[in-house]
This record gives sequence, structure tokens and C-alpha cells, in this order.
Amino acid sequence: MTVLGLRGRQWMVVALVVGCCYLVTTGISFTGAWAALNREPTNAELQHAANKEVARRWQAWPAQRIFPERLPYSPQSGQSEYASRMGIVPDTGCAQAVDAQIAKTIQRHGCKAVLRATYVDQLLGVVVTIGVVAFPDAWKADKAYKELPGSKGPDGTGSVRPALHAAPFPGTASARFTDEARQDRTIDRGGPYVVLTTSGQADGRPAAAVKKERPGEPFALAPQIAHAVARSLSARALPDCSKPEWQC
Repeated sequence: MTVLGLRGRQWMVVALVVGCCYLVTTGISFTGAWAALNREPTNAELQHAANKEVARRWQAWPAQRIFPERLPYSPQSGQSEYASRMGIVPDTGCAQAVDAQIAKTIQRHGCKAVLRATYVDQLLGVVVTIGVVAFPDAWKADKAYKELPGSKGPDGTGSVRPALHAAPFPGTASARFTDEARQDRTIDRGGPYVVLTTSGQADGRPAAAVKKERPGEPFALAPQIAHAVARSLSARALPDCSKPEWQC
């Protein structure tokens, strides 16, 4: 056998070995990919999917689900009553929904939208505008929540500022509720959402006309219905990776 023939056979052996290595590597890769695609998601992956689903609700849920037609609350008398929705604001801009000081804070922390709706109490005497401020995640929402002004009632100094803008709806019991009539504000948080309220009287009475504080009355329904909205939006559901709305 010539030296040339021996070298040729050696190269053939090397080529076969390299080819086999490639086949084995490819097989391992396909096996790993198949296992990754067909295994059960880890707890960390499920938690991540749940958080993403909650953060998308301001876009994915119909506005009527975020703001139900009626929301229960309990006045000081103790019996349950219902606040009725007067309308939902179509504009979701961050700066357009709140006073400038609040707009600056929420935009600094990544505000994505502010969804607003207006409710009246069962006696049609008190009007409440609720604003859901959507943030990219719960951490940014919490940072904004801690920097925003807290609850404040009428103190005779004029309209409550800074606050969520009032949203009156013509032809309803909320028609006279303007920014000048804002007498109360509250703030709540749930997950990646901060929920603001501003309240006043259905007759449009200016806040400046209120000469003394009335803590807890007549606007006690505002924090209750705001909390109901925040709780519904932030409640994490058990992920179901077989459904299209989940990204596991």
C-alpha cells in the first residue's frame, strides 16, 4: 500500500469521526429542544407569565370589565349600596387625565395610560371619577404611588389639587362635576396599577364653597369602589399555558 493511499484512508476515518460527532451533537440539540418545548413550565416561568398577564389587562380587558356598570360600597349606615357608572372616557393619555404635578410624576415612572370612568352614588348626590394609571410593572407603580399626594378632603382652600381630572358626562347625574367641584381625592395601588379618585357633589358645588372638613363623609364610597377596581385588575390568575392570552 502506498503512503498516499494510507493517508487517504486516514482522512476518510477522520471525516467519518467528525461526521458522527456532528450527528451526535445534532441529536442532543434536537432532544434538548424537544424536551424544553414539551416539559411543564417551572414555577418561576408561571409567575412571570402571571405578572405579564396582569400588566396587559389595561389593554386586553374590555373597558366595561375594568369599570363594571355597578360597584358595591357600604355607607356609614352599614347597608350595601351600589355606585352606577355614568360613562367611560375614551382618551387614555397620561398627561391629559391629571393635574400637571401628578402627570410629571407618573410619566417619570413610565406611565403607559390612564383609564377613567365616572360613577355616582345610589342617591345620585355624589360623583366619583376613577382613574387607573397603568405602569410597566409593580415596582414602578409602587415608586410612583409613594411619590404621589395622598388622600385629602375639603378644607376650605379651594379645589383639591393636584388630583385626577373630573370627567363629567352630559345628560347624566355627573354633568355638573367639573375640576372646580373636586372636593376629595384618594389613592390606591394594585400590582402595576395606581388607582386615583376625585369626588364632588352632583350639583357642581365648587370646593371653595366648602368651609369645613367633613372627613369620611360624604365621599366614603370613593376609596371603596377604587379598591374594588384595583383588586380586580391586580388579582393574579393561575396561568393556563394552553390558552392564547397566556405567554408562558
